[in-house]
Amino acid sequence: MEKPGLVRMKINIRSRFWREKSLLIGGLTGLLLGLSCQAPEKVTRDRNLNVLLITLDTTRADRIGCYGYSAAKTPAIDALAAEGVRFVNAYCQVPLTLPSHCSLMTGKYPVELGVHNNGFYFLSPDFVTLAERLKEGGYRTAAFVGSFTVDSRFGLDQGFEVYDDQFSKLSALKNFREERSAEAVFDAFSRWLEDNSHEKFFSWVHFFDPHSPYLPPSPYKEEFAHNLYDGEIAYMDAHIGKIRNLLEQKKILDKTLVVLAGDHGEAFGEKGEVDHGLFLYDSTIKVPLIFYAPNRLPRGVVVDSRVRLIDVMPTVLDMVKLKVESGSPGKSLLPHLSGQRRADLPSYLETYAPRETFGWSELLGWIDGDWKYIQAPKPELYNLKSDPVEERNVIDEEKRISKDMKKELDAFLKKFFFAERRGARRLTKEEEARLRSLGYLSGEAKSGSPTRPLPDPKDKNGEFRLYFEAKQLESQGDFVAAGQIYERLIQSSPEAPWNYVYLALTLEKRDLMEEAIQTLEKGLERNPGSIILLSRLNFFYLAAGNAQKALDTCRIILDIYPRDFDALFISGSAMWRTHQYEKAASFFEKALEIEPENSVLRFRYANCLASLGRTEEALKLYQRLQQEFPEDYRIHHEMGLAFSATGDLVKAREHFQRAVELYPSDVTYLNFAIILEKMGSLEEAIRYLKLYLEASPEDTPQKRRVQRTLVEWEKRLLKR
Repeated sequence: MEKPGLVRMKINIRSRFWREKSLLIGGLTGLLLGLSCQAPEKVTRDRNLNVLLITLDTTRADRIGCYGYSAAKTPAIDALAAEGVRFVNAYCQVPLTLPSHCSLMTGKYPVELGVHNNGFYFLSPDFVTLAERLKEGGYRTAAFVGSFTVDSRFGLDQGFEVYDDQFSKLSALKNFREERSAEAVFDAFSRWLEDNSHEKFFSWVHFFDPHSPYLPPSPYKEEFAHNLYDGEIAYMDAHIGKIRNLLEQKKILDKTLVVLAGDHGEAFGEKGEVDHGLFLYDSTIKVPLIFYAPNRLPRGVVVDSRVRLIDVMPTVLDMVKLKVESGSPGKSLLPHLSGQRRADLPSYLETYAPRETFGWSELLGWIDGDWKYIQAPKPELYNLKSDPVEERNVIDEEKRISKDMKKELDAFLKKFFFAERRGARRLTKEEEARLRSLGYLSGEAKSGSPTRPLPDPKDKNGEFRLYFEAKQLESQGDFVAAGQIYERLIQSSPEAPWNYVYLALTLEKRDLMEEAIQTLEKGLERNPGSIILLSRLNFFYLAAGNAQKALDTCRIILDIYPRDFDALFISGSAMWRTHQYEKAASFFEKALEIEPENSVLRFRYANCLASLGRTEEALKLYQRLQQEFPEDYRIHHEMGLAFSATGDLVKAREHFQRAVELYPSDVTYLNFAIILEKMGSLEEAIRYLKLYLEASPEDTPQKRRVQRTLVEWEKRLLKR
């Protein structure tokens, strides 16, 4: 048996052949998989190192070649491991993307940060991030992320000069399924590096591809048709190889510390779990972790001591000679990087997803030494050394150990009793009264604790499978059957807000908007403090044409979270619809502070300014939008209106004409006809007025007015 700590791997002929074959596929040469047999080299700290953090979303360590998975096609990751330091027992602190990244970027546990789940949590500026520390140390900072889950609105942009989180330039409101491919993330990073490679930089590149649904592009979807998850990892690995090649081309690879880390794993049916976030087993909390820095870190070291993602930030700071915060939960791993024997580090674990998504109990955990303790309605205890796949719960057999582990967990939690769980923030009596006065609550609904003990997720495998069945039906377009399942789930877990949301979305797909709204209102009556229900209600109200109710609901959300982007945007849009342009502009301005790159928001704000007579300001915004979207007729149309308001009829005609060329329709014909008439081109104006009448809807008040105008213009033309 290998000694713990530093492990040496032996290379045989077969593994050498496989390694060389993989490297040829990945375009990397001259590298060997495995460990050097020489003594560990010394770690050399260097304040001039660039830092590149690459996070691999939803990536299991045991599906990567260098972690022993023979079916993997991961030559780029394997090469970094072969030339760097690989940790075989690295743990995330929560198996969910946003809270895991928050812990990684701050060196603190989620219970201290108050960030426990994806969505509706926000990393407080009170906490200092790795990007902030490195920026203070003279680094240029930039992030390129692949999923809305880590959108800038959730606070991870702190310290980044550039935070590239654009997924679609054509939609105003992002949703939880928005993502972009490894290719798109790589392209964004490479464009930035082109202008910044000569400066000392910290860049974070986040790849989301292995997250479900597994949809790798060709040729990976064909090559890995039997296992699309492996195909996603192979596709991601190819772009990690491209990053390495880019650093080599820029001649900065040997001046860069590369940290490769998974944020959490993925379950494939272990213990009844599919996906991640439900349980705290190693399948979803054990992650890959690799450090690579040519000539500054040892080559081919493998460390089996347990470490945590919270240790990444202090390790990076230590490596570049920046002060590491004393008393921080995260510890520098520099002694581990040099191969020195170190004890396993204890770790706190948690998942609140069962409670906040399904209405079941949250799970808390503690790992120390060989043992993992999971606090649940039915607690669990596993010996990770003798039972690494966690098949045997020995909670009843090892009572002393379970008691000690629970004490350790309780003592840890007491340190953070002051940390409020933002997602569990309860309405004040005044806020609840406001909801009731608006007609959203009735009876004696309470915003306190659940009215019954929450069930153990282990006892809900049947319901858990129903969720996946419903999602499958939705993907097939069978919204009736999917909705019937959600109705059953509401009956069994009425205190789970997402059940009402899922049902409402199926009703919306069936054009049953009123029924969808009633479903959400029913859910809010049972769960009056639910931000997810309030946030979906404001969107549905606006879509149904009820601007006032949308505003009322947004006001509740903004009282709780003043920086909620969706509520700000919907409030502005509701004010715009009711012609309250000053108030609309105020909401849009606050939203722009959060998402200054949002093109739809900028367009609506420009429209607002134009309506307020602030035409020059509006034109500046339109002109920038035109540079980004030269083929968008709406921008040219609005610019035509704005130039017309300033009296510049030549430019107005130019933009109206371009709008007609891009989108010949009743929308563009009318204003082009009007500007032509103003400029004296009456015959041409009449032609476009007729085109408008041919294309416009039948028998509208505006159409009747235009018909009368046409008669007048034709009379004028005859008199000439």
